[in-house]
Amino acid sequence: MSFPLLTATAVLPAVGAIATAAVPAARRTAAKWLALVVSLATLVLAGIVFARFEPGGDRYQLTESHAWIKDFGVRYELGVDGIGVALLALTALLIPFVILAGWHDADPLETHSTRWRPTQGFFALILMVEAMVIMSFVATDVFLFYILFEAMLIPMYFLIGGFGDRAHSGSDENAAAQRSYAAVKFLLYNLVGGLIMLAAVIGLYVVAGSFSLSEIAEARANGSLDMATSTERWLFLGFFFAFAVKAPLWPLHTWLPNAMGEATTPVAVLITAVVDKVGTFAMLRFCLQLFPEASKWATPVIIVLALVSIVYGALLAVGQRDIKRLIAYASISHFGFIVLGIFAMTSQGQSGATLYMVNHGISTAALMLVAGFLITRRGSRLIADYGGVQKVAPVLAGTFLIGGLATLSLPGLAPFVSEFLVLVGAFSAYPVAGIIATTGIVLAALYVLVLYQRTMTGPVKESVSGMPDLRVRELAVALPLIAVLIFLGVFPKPLTEVVNPAVKHTMQDVQKKDPQPEVEAAK
Repeated sequence: MSFPLLTATAVLPAVGAIATAAVPAARRTAAKWLALVVSLATLVLAGIVFARFEPGGDRYQLTESHAWIKDFGVRYELGVDGIGVALLALTALLIPFVILAGWHDADPLETHSTRWRPTQGFFALILMVEAMVIMSFVATDVFLFYILFEAMLIPMYFLIGGFGDRAHSGSDENAAAQRSYAAVKFLLYNLVGGLIMLAAVIGLYVVAGSFSLSEIAEARANGSLDMATSTERWLFLGFFFAFAVKAPLWPLHTWLPNAMGEATTPVAVLITAVVDKVGTFAMLRFCLQLFPEASKWATPVIIVLALVSIVYGALLAVGQRDIKRLIAYASISHFGFIVLGIFAMTSQGQSGATLYMVNHGISTAALMLVAGFLITRRGSRLIADYGGVQKVAPVLAGTFLIGGLATLSLPGLAPFVSEFLVLVGAFSAYPVAGIIATTGIVLAALYVLVLYQRTMTGPVKESVSGMPDLRVRELAVALPLIAVLIFLGVFPKPLTEVVNPAVKHTMQDVQKKDPQPEVEAAK
């Protein structure tokens, strides 16, 4: 039996979470280092998975399959395709930076306290989320995926509700109430989506007699599985609703600004750069692969929802006074681009959507984490409380600018490639949708540049006059992310060569071909 590499990659952070939680209360620093070492070891395993993946090979590679619940046909089945391996690598890459950025976020306010272990719990929960997200990217059994899809809500709930942002402008009681509200709203929205999905999962088993993606695909190919049109559409809607909540897609997005605003900055990054990607990834893996006809039937409505997300999210970002909520609404706009690329159902659009998931994760992490360093120094999330920061902390301002330019998809930085491909794919299939989506680019330039102008330029406000520049630990977070943004902006081939074959398989699932350009005949 070959080494179960995918299982090891997912289980290692789970074991690390248990070990971190077990560290004695007085050994907070040891718990931090343990969590960081585990996350780096997971990154090494993810790198091995990425290196061993063969773009021209089988659709699902490094597969594992074992009986789990025989009476219900549930199996422990894992396998990774080009889309999954890219997102697995993204998750493993970001978690060490999340841990470093949150190094002091969960330290007890009473430094003499040795009875409580909030630090150990904070980092253990982060590692547990990492384990569940990685497993969800490689699960090829629908029921196994559903369990992980729902289970990751539990550690995220405690991370949002139990470890709130200390730069809250109100009283401690008000901050706790808003934190609790954000956590409960996050949990309820996603639980409702998950319960609807559970009904669809059960319905799929009744129709197909299996939870295995490979078995269902084989049954479709040989004609032994023939879903009624109405059945397929209802099942599709059950899956899509849950994924649209997780993504999040308008109008199911309202939990995100609350959750990101009230969570610590590293947890906000965990939400939008890691966990939310499970929703858009699942649209590609499950919606299009399991329900191809229903996916094409629902495409016009989903494209409209994606366009609303793009424009609505960007407009609300322009009007925000809170730095973290501005980035949250910007993310809603970006997720609209991802969904547009997926359901344009062109190879350029779906390749761009997958790259967008990766590049958005890196760019949002860079911008949000540097913004978190800024907020920690001033103790406020309000844009109006800043001004002239670039004169007193030029490195902080410079890294903040690069993160912002990546967010608006400046050519030469990674998000530009993905956004360009999404728009090309949308234009070729739905020209009007492509035109509307471009307004998101204009609005992105507006909210990013206005944010930078109001916080970093102009006269130095007295409240920031003594602000220190980035420290060594903070530079260790910001600079590698910026380096990755630049590298993938000028050389995206390492991602495109693993993503494109997987996109080809997805296009075959929905039996779609790229529209041919109209060329006038020569006279």
